[in-house]
Amino acid sequence: MAGHSKWANIKHRKAASDAKRSRIFTRVLKEITVSARHGGGDPAGNPRLRQAIQEARNHNVPNDTIDRAVKKGTGELEGQNLEELSYEGYGPGGVAVLVETVTDNKNRTVGEVRHLFSRYGGNLGENGCVSWMFDKRGMFLVDASGLDEEEFMELALEVGAADFSTEEEGYQILTAPEDYLSTLEQLQQREEVSMLGSQLALLPQNTVTVDEQTAPQVLQLVEALEEHDDVQHVWSNYDIPPELAEQYGG
Repeated sequence: MAGHSKWANIKHRKAASDAKRSRIFTRVLKEITVSARHGGGDPAGNPRLRQAIQEARNHNVPNDTIDRAVKKGTGELEGQNLEELSYEGYGPGGVAVLVETVTDNKNRTVGEVRHLFSRYGGNLGENGCVSWMFDKRGMFLVDASGLDEEEFMELALEVGAADFSTEEEGYQILTAPEDYLSTLEQLQQREEVSMLGSQLALLPQNTVTVDEQTAPQVLQLVEALEEHDDVQHVWSNYDIPPELAEQYGG
């Protein structure tokens, strides 16, 4: 079981945004609308939409709200003209930062994202300057209390894991992005499996260790970006040493 634990490196960012119920609703509903616009309104034939709807249900978004978001994407209901844009740059200490957004005004969004980078000691770069440092993977965290390590290894192989490991938080499974939904469905069907989390993630190929001075600056930048209304996800390759992670909540 090889591989560095990526879950610990991104969990604080989810905590920063997921603590706000309205922020979650905005993010997942935008994803549903964009997914329906690009791939149609039938979840059975649109894996991205199926994933977005599943995430919305995981966060207890009402079904009628989900339906309206789908219809806005297909054009059955009037909605905003949403556009997906990614921004890349560097934060304090030279850490790579990749920001995924959905916006109805790209000029506003790029200006505000640029301002946040500058305000918190970073700089916005050109497209492609850091995206090559990340790989897209399906990532799952399984509660270790229901399975021993041998049972988990068998499970990981059965669901087609590309990599798996035992971490402090639980058992971690990584898959190719195209296998994310099928693996999710298999894990959900297993009575012995308790899922602690799952997502399609951009995982850094290498990490940059930040020191005591840089750690709070990096966290401030990432959290400010996450709180922006147009931002869907923020990915970075920083690594905070355990003794600092406890202090700064990273």
